[in-house]
Amino acid sequence: MPIGSPVLTTQVHVLDAHGGPVPIGVPGELVIGGHQVGVGYTGRPALTAERFVPDPFSAEPGARLYRTGDVCRWRPDGRLDYLGRTDHQVKIRGVRVELEEISAVLAVLAALPQVREAVATCREDTPGDKRLVVYVVPAEGHRPDPAELRVELGRVLPAYTVPGDYVLLDAIPLNTNGKTDRAALPAPAAHAGPSGERPLPEPPRDDVEAVVALVWADVLDVDRVGVHDDFFDLGGHSLLAARAVMFLREHLGAELRVNSLFLAPTPARLAAEAAAVAADPGALREAAAAVRAVLETTDAQAADELHLLGT
Repeated sequence: MPIGSPVLTTQVHVLDAHGGPVPIGVPGELVIGGHQVGVGYTGRPALTAERFVPDPFSAEPGARLYRTGDVCRWRPDGRLDYLGRTDHQVKIRGVRVELEEISAVLAVLAALPQVREAVATCREDTPGDKRLVVYVVPAEGHRPDPAELRVELGRVLPAYTVPGDYVLLDAIPLNTNGKTDRAALPAPAAHAGPSGERPLPEPPRDDVEAVVALVWADVLDVDRVGVHDDFFDLGGHSLLAARAVMFLREHLGAELRVNSLFLAPTPARLAAEAAAVAADPGALREAAAAVRAVLETTDAQAADELHLLGT
């Protein structure tokens, strides 16, 4: 979101985590200098020390910079883009995630022809289940495919930071200050579960696809997974993805990474990826046939021996 350029007598800098200026187009924290910068917050010495810091760019003794906490970037025309806040840091499934780091990547994705604007936030619509959600405003005449956006993010982000949910909006809601009103962002639509609301799953065509589908059904707690069903559309997230990939690596010998699932989010595509990276495709097929036979049995003890139940 463009927010203009500095007014007269105001010094504005966009700095990195070490206090150095960032190049044009690179996100950083907006800090303000000049005579209008105050001396601090009344009765709040800790916050004053955090926000009002020495100005290394001024020759005036005692000059201070004010750290706004806003994430911005310079445009080539000398104006500033507002990207979000530095204090939207959340802990999801034991991992600390910086939402503005994701927002910076989304700003890059916003350059895609089908995306006009995008923001990320953390939601806990189901108690105990925190999820990263991306809100996208499509460019005129376009309707972005969430699966494609997820793949793009999977190429540049660690797996644990790739959001699984995507919501298309006509516009990002703003508060009275013109910044993103995160409280007004709608909840994602409920994921289709085993109630029969989604189309009839297409059955696997070989043993590798069958094992992937069976493992996903277990970790996602659904009755069946079709070979073209999207892991994340069924409610998957990075922690469940790690569990599924760990099983496939251990019992099929498949050289897969968690990010592989983000780039190939259906059983058909992940099975093809496993075959493509297999040192011995024949051994992969043999292992899949044996594992499939165990997973399809009604003997729960046999499945437990493969460490699937209860993981």
